[in-house]
Parts: sequence; C-alpha cells; structure tokens
Amino acid sequence: MSYASTVKDELSRQIPQARHCQIAEIAAIISMCGRVTISADNRYRIKIHTENVAVARKYFTLLRKTFNIVTDVSIRRNSYLKKSRTYSVVVKEHEDAVRVLMAAKLMGEDGEIGENLSLKKNMIVKQSCCRRAFIRGAFLAAGSISNPEKSYHFEITCATEEKARQLQDIIGTFGLEARIVVRKKYYVVYMKEGSQIVDILNVMEAPVALMDLENLRILKEMRGQVNRQVNCETANIHKTVSAAVKQLKDIEYIRDTIGLSKLPEGLEEVARLRLERREATLKELGEALDPPVGKSGVNHRLRKLGAIADALREKNAEGMGGSPESGSPPEVPEPSGKEEDNYD
Repeated sequence: MSYASTVKDELSRQIPQARHCQIAEIAAIISMCGRVTISADNRYRIKIHTENVAVARKYFTLLRKTFNIVTDVSIRRNSYLKKSRTYSVVVKEHEDAVRVLMAAKLMGEDGEIGENLSLKKNMIVKQSCCRRAFIRGAFLAAGSISNPEKSYHFEITCATEEKARQLQDIIGTFGLEARIVVRKKYYVVYMKEGSQIVDILNVMEAPVALMDLENLRILKEMRGQVNRQVNCETANIHKTVSAAVKQLKDIEYIRDTIGLSKLPEGLEEVARLRLERREATLKELGEALDPPVGKSGVNHRLRKLGAIADALREKNAEGMGGSPESGSPPEVPEPSGKEEDNYD
C-alpha cells in the first residue's frame, strides 16, 4: 500500500461526531468527485466515482450516519488493468438526493445546482471543525501525498479555478500557504514544505500519518546533518593533505636547487622539520620547534618557503636563475622579524 493510500485509509476511519462536520465532509467529497444526474421527469441522483475503497467506505458511512440513507455500491474492474477497480456509490432516491444536496449547500433554495457542484454558500465551513472536515473530504476525494522518504508533496486536484481558490482560502485559515498550479485542464492546490505537510495532516486529524512523517523528517535531517559534517571534514582533510603535499614539493625544490642551508635559520628549521615529519599538523610542527611556535607562525614560514620556491621556478624558467651547477644561487629574501616571531 502506498503512503497516500495509508493516509487515506486512516482518514476514512475518522468520523466526525458533529452532524455539521459530517455534512461538510460529504459536501467536499461530492464536490470533488461526484456527479448529479437529472432524469427526464426531473428526478435527481447523486453518484461518486473513486478508485480508492477508503473513500467509498467513508462516503457510504457518512451518508448512513448523517441522513440515514442506504446507498447502492458497485465495483467495476478495469479489463486492461486487472488490479484497477472503480467504486461507485449512488444515492438513487430523488428525495434523498435533494436532502443531501440542500444540506451540503450544493443546491440553492430555488432548486438550482451550483455549476460544477460548487458550494452555493459558505455556511458549512464557517466553523473551524467544519473546515477541517471539508479539507479531509477534499483530500480523500481528489488528493495525493508523496512518499516522504523520497520527497515532500501534498496536492488536491480541483476541476475549476473557483474550487481551487475556495480550497486555498480554507487551508489558509489554518495559517498554511497553499499554492495553485494549472495541470492540463485541472487546478492543483499543493504544498511542498515538509513542515506544512505535517501541519495539514494535523488539520485533517491524521495523527498516525503525522507521527510517521515527523519520524522520517527527523531521520532525514539527521542523515543530512551527518552527511554535511562528513563532507566538511573530508574537504578539510583534502585541503590539509593538498597543502602538505605542496609544502613538501616546494621544500624539496629549494633543497635540490640552492640547498636548505642557504635559507634563513627560521625557515631552514621549519623546512627540515617538515621533511622529517611529513604527516605532522601545523600545531605538531610548531610544538617541535625550539622555541615552540604557534600554528600561524608555522604557516607563515611555510608560505615564505612557497614564495621562495615559486621565485626560483620562475627564474629558472627564464634561464636567469642559478642552479646547483652554476654556483651562483639567487638571493633568498629574509622574512621580517615581526612575521618570523609570530608565536600565536
């Protein structure tokens, strides 16, 4: 069973205690997936079609509890898709159909039915509990929710823009921001924020689905936090290793070109120590010096060695620098005392 089916199954078992809330939910189901037919002798029938047995069961139960109406239920199996079934719930009696339509405000006092089964008045959604029931019925009839393990997406498909705007406004009364997008010939009211989907499940009174979603959200956030931390640490390690490799290459180039003994005392000491302790951190190198030097001081000396190595490479590339054979090495710059004595 999909996550959406699980949520709908839970909602289908949530029966409002108050009659006005039951009517609000019936109104939403008929408006979203119902159809009213009128015979030649002006007799009304209400029929809903759904592929979800939970929706058919909920509608059947609400009609029986609210209006004491016994409806006809039929099941049709798609010959092409063997697992696909369509459930139809029909209110056949004219008087029963009129009672339901009038109570649900889908029919005016003049007997006219709202276009596309739009609500004639908003009286049935005046109270907060009725708005909850209406949203629940709309979701049962035409809603969908994605598996939170993959993505966060909640939507209810409406046949007209008027229905979509009305549903958007009702959802908005609970402090939630739903959006509308046109998909083919339908208007889809949707939300994509995980926190808002948790809130809408709370509004529809689906506590089990809400807790499942919250647990998944917490798990995903923890995984994301761990992944970010690991990626950050990996990047720092890579950066540190790359810096150490460059330092060794620079020091080896200086050694092979002019010799480490040509360096100032402080730079020579760090250079020889880095060659001896290739995997040591800046802190460990600083502690091994005599006197000890802070990380910033060690880093400054290593940058100086890098600058000297780059200068030697540039002069040698131009054919102007000295070499071990020439006996005339280029001048090595002395680091300033202020920078050399940085013992942070």
